Amino acid sequence: MRKFIEEIPERPALRRPAIACTLGIAWLVDWQMGGSAGVVYAIPVALAAALEGWAGGLAAAAVSSACALVFGGGHGLAKVLEWIALFVLAGATAAATGRERRLRRHFEEVAGQLSSVYEKVQANFEGMKRVERLSAIGQLSAGLAHEIRNPLASISGAAGILARNGDPDAKNAKCVEIITSECQRLDGLLTNFLNFARPRPPRMQSTALEPVLENVLALAGHGVRGKTVRLEKRVEPGLQPVECDPEQLEQVLLNLMINAIEASPDGGTVTLSATGDESKIAIGVKDHGHGVAAAHIDRLFDPFFTTKEHGTGLGLPVAHQIMRQMGGSLLAQANAGEGMTFSVVLPAKVQV
Repeated sequence: MRKFIEEIPERPALRRPAIACTLGIAWLVDWQMGGSAGVVYAIPVALAAALEGWAGGLAAAAVSSACALVFGGGHGLAKVLEWIALFVLAGATAAATGRERRLRRHFEEVAGQLSSVYEKVQANFEGMKRVERLSAIGQLSAGLAHEIRNPLASISGAAGILARNGDPDAKNAKCVEIITSECQRLDGLLTNFLNFARPRPPRMQSTALEPVLENVLALAGHGVRGKTVRLEKRVEPGLQPVECDPEQLEQVLLNLMINAIEASPDGGTVTLSATGDESKIAIGVKDHGHGVAAAHIDRLFDPFFTTKEHGTGLGLPVAHQIMRQMGGSLLAQANAGEGMTFSVVLPAKVQV
């Protein structure tokens, strides 16, 4: 019963029946008292004004006055004063509850704004911590890459000399081949380290998205590697140009497309989409693969963290670094069903 009463103010369907019921009880009490209990009409009038505002309060006061006149008996000055008091009560209650509602809405709006500001501050704080962490790791990676690259070049050069000598021993030739291929792989890894630690500054320019997306799809098509993965493009018509480095943007999107293709099962679909408004353009890469555990999503842009068996954990951090330098952002979100969506967000070109 108590819960039902507490729900009345929040459920419009219950308000008028509650007011009518209270009004009926007040009339019944007044009638039983021979018209001498007109004060009980204050209860439904106050309730109607509190629940329905000015209109409800004044309507309840008018109905109460009519009930007292028709059924209550008595037509003296005292009754007239009672009726006036009911209208005054309705107005005062409606004014007080209206002010309370306005204050409550104001406080709710302020609370919502503070919550939004807190979330933004928290996100900025986490972003600053990530930038500091990435900077420290980047400096370490750059130093190690330079130190490793010199002896690696010597090993690769020595392997090349041995290969050119044409050693007839098949076993030795195989060893030389392994040394050469592993040197090339390590050299590529070191290049990724340096790209992460010291990415080149972007060459910003106004760029139409359609050619960039076409190039990305064409290049990604070569990365399917025998999989029956379908590539889709969904671009909102009339998109504004974006301020970016088109070469670096292609690099980031191609990285995301290849990741999505690798994560997709045979017969799956990878969708490259683009939407925008006056201030920003969002480019999404969506797959329906195995996805990423919720606990790992926040770590996807940390260097050396990877969910791939043979991954280096530098592809997404490099992409994140590139987008940050271009004044944009790279976001990761799990789909409602299966797979992931990675979104590149860039500012739209200001039209003058």
